[in-house]
Amino acid sequence: MSMEMTTSHNLSTIMRQHSCSTRRTFLKGMAATLALGPVLLAAERRRPRIAALTTIYHKYSHSQHIIDRFLEGYGWEGRHHRPEMDIVSLYVEQVGDNDLSRERARRHPGMKIYPTIAEALTQGGSNLDVDGVLLIGEHGKYPVNEKGQMLYPRYEYFQQIVDVYRRSGRSAPVFNDKHLSWNWDHAKRMYDTALELDFGFMAGSSLPVTWRQPSVDLPFGAQVEEVMGIWNGWLDGGDIHVLEAMQSIVERRRGGETGVRAVEAFRGERFWKAMEAGSWKGGGWDPRLLEAALTRSNQLNPARPTYSNVFPTIADLRRLAPDSYAYRFEYVDGLKASIVQFRGGVVGDCNVAARLKGDDYFSVQFYLPYYSMRNFFSPQVHHIETLFRTGRSPYPVERTLLTTGMTAAGIESLFQQQRRIETPHLAIGYKPTRQSTFWKT
Repeated sequence: MSMEMTTSHNLSTIMRQHSCSTRRTFLKGMAATLALGPVLLAAERRRPRIAALTTIYHKYSHSQHIIDRFLEGYGWEGRHHRPEMDIVSLYVEQVGDNDLSRERARRHPGMKIYPTIAEALTQGGSNLDVDGVLLIGEHGKYPVNEKGQMLYPRYEYFQQIVDVYRRSGRSAPVFNDKHLSWNWDHAKRMYDTALELDFGFMAGSSLPVTWRQPSVDLPFGAQVEEVMGIWNGWLDGGDIHVLEAMQSIVERRRGGETGVRAVEAFRGERFWKAMEAGSWKGGGWDPRLLEAALTRSNQLNPARPTYSNVFPTIADLRRLAPDSYAYRFEYVDGLKASIVQFRGGVVGDCNVAARLKGDDYFSVQFYLPYYSMRNFFSPQVHHIETLFRTGRSPYPVERTLLTTGMTAAGIESLFQQQRRIETPHLAIGYKPTRQSTFWKT
């Protein structure tokens, strides 16, 4: 795997160039609008048409959670909200006995199923004929590599999308579910291509925008010294959720995001020694951060059967979750960060805690409400609608570019016997939105 050097300065330069390109595109569009007058304005008033490209579509799949909300609506601010746009084409790669796509197409005759990605984007024609694209490459049966990564074809789908864009001479905004790819080089190519072709690109987990308990954000510009995220997740697909949640907090620190310079993984006895180390300098992490994160949990498993609320000792954690692992990240600006995946019965939710300058602590739970409805997808769909309406992501796609690289680097460290890995390619600097984007009401 090659390691591309991506510095904060280079990314800032790219974004400035991208801003100039966007302005030129806007001015050209204005000129065209003035020339065409009412004809173009009438066309612009039509409802945006969306293509959905999925690996599989069954109950509780990401495809069902996202696409169903576009088709049927969802609860929002005390009302049932229906998106003011239509999914008109659908591609599903794997169709099994539990498939829902055929039933959904019968229920919604305005949505047609196509046999290829290109046909879904062109609605059976020769050129792009939609105004937005959902790329949902999660779930389904795919190979697993020697590192334990599921090889979901997000990059391959993306390449087919941009092939149509290039052939058509125009593009449309794209939402990519979860991390960009299991492979860093693929992810960086996707990001660079979106800049080159100048289309809105949004990606990531639902966790950064779901409800929080308490309903607070890190004060913008706070000075953060160390941070920790915990969950009971799994390799790769679970790692990205915790990293996205943690990153949505720490990117608000003073100076904005600077990127990550190194990663080190911990598993087995090495993990438990780090748990007992008592500090980052000692080879572990601040135990007060672990306490703050665990006590935010609504699903903390009782350490002893006859109690309902007992704080676990390290011996309890070892007994409840013997296969746990962790990643420690060093950021370019000196921030220290850990994520701990308790593989077993410790917590059932995602929690993040940060130590601020002055020995103050900040902690929050990323609330995932009742699983039958999976309402934590509603805020994400709300933001996807903004992408398709405006052509711009409501929060930086660089967040997910960085967390994609952090995930891949952490897994690489595990694969290389928990060796520390330098990550100069992850010196990704960006500025977050000052306004919080998680759902508060």
